[in-house]
Amino acid sequence: MLMGKSKIFIGFTFAELLLLLLLFFSSSAGPQARAINELEAQRELVRYLSLTDFAIWTEARYTRHPSQADFFSPFQDFPSSIEHFPAGSVIAPVYASRSGR
Repeated sequence: MLMGKSKIFIGFTFAELLLLLLLFFSSSAGPQARAINELEAQRELVRYLSLTDFAIWTEARYTRHPSQADFFSPFQDFPSSIEHFPAGSVIAPVYASRSGR
């Protein structure tokens, strides 16, 4: 009786493994093509609307659009204040490129 239960368990485990492998390989083919088409549509929308970079956080303007923030904007309220937004400790400062862009 004990041998029969273990065979059932091993058979059930093997069937689950086969089902998971089948689902894994069948699901990985479709979303890649869809994601490429969706990304291209989003790029076209950004070009059409002339949007700027992605708004990451909703806290302050220098954390919402890091590439468009000036160097003194975190200190406009109080020049010697410390960073009081959590996002300021997560995002690295954006440095100006040598070409001036």
